This record gives sequence, C-alpha cells and structure tokens, in this order.
Amino acid sequence: MSTPRFLVTQEIPEPGPSILREAGEVDVRHGMSAAELEGAVTSGDYDVVLAQVSDRFDAPLLARARIRGIANYAVGYNNVDVPAAAEHGIAVGNTPDVLDDATANIAMLLFLGAARRAHEASEYLRGGHFTGLRPDLLVGQDVTGATLGIAGMGRIGKAVARRALGFGMRVLFTQRPPHDREVTREELGDLADHVTQLPWDELVRESDYLSLHVPLTESTTHLVDADVLHRMKSTAVLVNTARGPVVDEKALVRALRDGEIFAAGLDVFENEPAVEPELLELPNAFLLPHVGSAEAGTRAGMARMAAENAVAMARGEQPPYPVQP
Repeated sequence: MSTPRFLVTQEIPEPGPSILREAGEVDVRHGMSAAELEGAVTSGDYDVVLAQVSDRFDAPLLARARIRGIANYAVGYNNVDVPAAAEHGIAVGNTPDVLDDATANIAMLLFLGAARRAHEASEYLRGGHFTGLRPDLLVGQDVTGATLGIAGMGRIGKAVARRALGFGMRVLFTQRPPHDREVTREELGDLADHVTQLPWDELVRESDYLSLHVPLTESTTHLVDADVLHRMKSTAVLVNTARGPVVDEKALVRALRDGEIFAAGLDVFENEPAVEPELLELPNAFLLPHVGSAEAGTRAGMARMAAENAVAMARGEQPPYPVQP
C-alpha cells in the first residue's frame, strides 16, 4: 500500500502531528478557503482530511471527493453531511468525551461572568472609572440558590449540573428539547436525587439560568427564538456553549437590548466567525471566541483522537471514534 497522505486544515497540538507523521506524509495548512478545501479534497492527493468544524463537507462536495475519511478535530460534526459521506464510502470521526469537563468549565465561567457583569466591571476598571466601593456599583444576579435549567442532559449537561450543585443551585433539565423523553434514574446516575426533569416550556419559564447543551439538528436550529426569549424571566441569563445556530442571534439582540432577559453568555455564534454586530455593542452580552475546549490537556487529547481516527481511516480500518450515519 502506498504511503498515506494527510491534509490538516489548521495546525493542531501534539501528539497529533507526530502520530500522523509516523503513519505517512502530512500537509499542514494555516486555514483554507472553501475553494482551496474543495480543490484538495477532489484532487486525489490526500487519503484523509483532519478537519475543523469550520470546514464544510456538503453532499455535492462529498460526491466528488477522492478521500477515505474526514477526522474532525471536534466533538461536533454538523459541518459534515454524514449520510452523504457514508453513501460515498467516506468515514467520519470526531473526538467525543474529552471535551466534557472543559466545556462545562467554560459554561460556568459564562454563568458567573454574565450574572456578575464581569465584562462590564473589567471595562469600568480599565477605563479609570473606579473611585471606590459603592453599594449600587455593578450589581448582578444571585447565583447561589438560583435555578439552573439545562437543555440537553448528555455528558456535558451532567458535568454542568454537578458544578452548579456545588454552587448551591437548584437544577432542572429537559433531556432533548424541543421534544423530550423520560430519563431513568439509571441514566442520571449520581444526579438522580438532585435534578428534576421538566418539559421544555416549563424549563424556559422556571429557569434563572438557561444553559444549552444540545447538538445542532433541524429541530434545534433556533431552539431559542424570540418566543422562547419572551417567555424567559426578565432576570434570566442565557448561556450557549453548544452550537451557534441553536440561538436566533437577531432575536437575542432584541431581547438583551429591550430588557426581556438580564444577560447572555456565549462561546459560539450563529455565523462563526462573524458575530451579529449589535451583539458586540451590548454590555449585557458576555462573549468568548469559541474557546470552550481551550484547556491544554483537552486540546492535546482532541489532537490524539483525531489523529488516531485519521490513521485508521487511511489504512481502511474502522476509526476508534466513529460518527455513524
């Protein structure tokens, strides 16, 4: 068999590059345009693409692709038309589980930052406005004793629930909004006696903090729209570490501007890397540049898993972390 060739669309940390180099030839790019990616994928020069979630592999491209696999450097894979890939014999892999704690940590950072007005406080201080303690200075929302609603009680949702319980929060959840199914005590494990399941509509109304942990699907696109935002408490904080299109960004701007909700903490955006311009101007929007997995150990683990997927695909083997159509 000829030496495998791997296309890496952006630099990744070790041990990923070393794993790939041991198995074959590696071509690392520093960000690729859609046209450049299309040319590379259809050229026949590469066996496997180690891709980012910003690299789009739609059905027309996959029909013309001359590769064996796509190894996503991410847990998400909404950038790949997985059924179309399967139809054309192209394997798809991702990096599950390794991001759970890092993403839960960033969700808590967003809760606290948005609730306690951390961005506003930092800018206030750096701008030279701080002249001493005042009782009315940058008063935020309570966290201890508040109600957290979790939309999507998967691995990350459970990790967030455990952290929230440590802050003395009451934790409610909907398993997979907007639809739902009853979750067993066995599925909840150590959380069974500490969390309560509610229908989506009730979760929206009850939550002081609403945290999104759902995959991006047709039914979860704009899950949080103008109607949902209108039904949230005026003191509520929305947090999104899932996928940007889960939230209607234009509707969120209106809700934040008009005081329908207190604040939002976002690490993902509807049209990444673009952000709704008005959102950038709102003091009650606490925004981070998609750094949910940006812990050193997490990023290294992702690189290892993506590289192991890529090597297996190049050899015609089942990847260790496959995405099934």
